[in-house]
Amino acid sequence: MPPTYDTDASPVVLDRRDGPYGEVALRQRGDRFEIIANGCFLMDTSDGRSERLLVDAALAAWDEGRARRPAGSSPDARGTGRLLIGGLGVGFSLARAAAEPRWTGIDVVEREAAVVAWHRTGPLAPFSGHALDDSRVRVLQADLVAYLTGPGDRYDALCLDIDNGPDWTVTENNDSLYTPSGLTACRERLHPGGVLAVWSARPSAAFEAALRDAGFDRVHTVEVPVQRGEPDVVHVAVTA
Repeated sequence: MPPTYDTDASPVVLDRRDGPYGEVALRQRGDRFEIIANGCFLMDTSDGRSERLLVDAALAAWDEGRARRPAGSSPDARGTGRLLIGGLGVGFSLARAAAEPRWTGIDVVEREAAVVAWHRTGPLAPFSGHALDDSRVRVLQADLVAYLTGPGDRYDALCLDIDNGPDWTVTENNDSLYTPSGLTACRERLHPGGVLAVWSARPSAAFEAALRDAGFDRVHTVEVPVQRGEPDVVHVAVTA
């Protein structure tokens, strides 16, 4: 069961910085930490199940894909792989990935220097398990959309969590990531059998259709069980 927090506690701003994309702030509300971007709530440390699911679902789909391919085929038979996490956030996804030895390389693309600092020397370090000190982890301070749509490395899995979902973006430029050209760029940055996993605060049938139209296979949505309301989900798709 997820921990409970004093939701009535008044938030205290621990740090506030202006960056190229506007203001980003770290708040504390009781025992909970919150990241706020341009006044928009992004995420907090109250649970983390869906952020961990983002990595778990990608690994499960990758394993399933490798099991389907002939023995000795490349690159899926390697048993180890490279992962990209889009958005460091409060660090739950990175901590989950770093706990899995089969990820021999983990790139984290985070555009906000403040968020990286809060994990290196600030109060968010325990939530990412101090994984920034892991030799497999490389932090790339960049805009994820620009990084994925440009030339660069290929991966076995892309785990993206930079918005509240494909239908609810944090900044206007992020919209392009979920368009046909953006999804094609994601597909081209994956090895054969590679997995695209996208976190969302609510299911999106339209996004599932867009993934299929972009040439992905085995498109499905994994939900985090909740007692009421719409669940957080992870949209999963695999390259041929």
